[in-house]
Amino acid sequence: MNKTKAKRVAVIGCGAWGTALAAHLSKCGHVVRLWARDRALTDRILAKGVNEPYLPGVSLPSTLEPTAELDMAVRDACYVVVAVPSHGTRDVMKQAAPHLLPDAVIVSAVKGIEEKTLLRMSKVITEEVGPSRFVTVLSGPSFAAEVALGAPTAVVIAGSEERLVKEVQRDFRSGTLRLYASDDVIGVEVGGALKNVIAIAAGVADSLGLGNNSLAALVTRGLVEISRLACSLGGRRDTLAGLSGLGDLVLTCTGGLSRNRRVGIELGKGCSLDEVLSGMRAVAEGVRTTHAALSLGRRQGCELPITFQMSEVLAGRKTPQVAVEELMLRRQRSEID
Repeated sequence: MNKTKAKRVAVIGCGAWGTALAAHLSKCGHVVRLWARDRALTDRILAKGVNEPYLPGVSLPSTLEPTAELDMAVRDACYVVVAVPSHGTRDVMKQAAPHLLPDAVIVSAVKGIEEKTLLRMSKVITEEVGPSRFVTVLSGPSFAAEVALGAPTAVVIAGSEERLVKEVQRDFRSGTLRLYASDDVIGVEVGGALKNVIAIAAGVADSLGLGNNSLAALVTRGLVEISRLACSLGGRRDTLAGLSGLGDLVLTCTGGLSRNRRVGIELGKGCSLDEVLSGMRAVAEGVRTTHAALSLGRRQGCELPITFQMSEVLAGRKTPQVAVEELMLRRQRSEID
């Protein structure tokens, strides 16, 4: 158990990641409310102590308080952890904003880019809760089930105010979760969003049986692509070499629990995107992020060849085999651009 003073925490979002974070924070000794839009889901969690649709087989602490009332969830919460899908973040935070404490620290655990505005999630949240509230970003290599089960995990907490970042580090850490601090919010968020795009490509490569050489090349050049976009927005290249960049990228491209990699595997088998998504309950953020990242790259003047080819495959305009061939036959260049 965390030896720091217990705090009241709200976790917004009852998917796998939100549930895992809520379970972890409860085990740290905090008073945690977990919000779900679906009242039937909160009732089932209360009755069974398990979030069967999203985190099956993981027993949740009895102290965890599921609720379908958003205002009740965030009321009096010192920390508000946001773990909803990227496309629902703005609407949920608009509803939550009037009920937040003035000094509540918001922890964004959302990985994505808003499609319409091309904003990072911390910017979306800030627009809805106001600039006076402090928004941090939690990201890094972390499968929800492993965090919930207490597997040793290291992540990054990023924010502009060092004192509050250190408070999150202190209050969220445990013997199984270690948090490293960063002031590069841009780099951390772009790394967390775009790694999902590269993971779809990794799934395609795996499904086509392209081998380990191709996967190594894909991860390496994918990191270049992510870094290129992050740096154009003001992020730092060294951030992308750390947990929220390379670490998260490797995990998502190789791990069997990766939803985005699974999307790529099914696309590689010849399934359409609609067929793939119809068989998934949880959101694969990389699908939406691919198109948003490509638009953002065009705006920034950044070449994103892997992202472009995945956009073509997701839209059904190219087969995975053609996309791979076109990547390989691009004009050769210096590795350092």
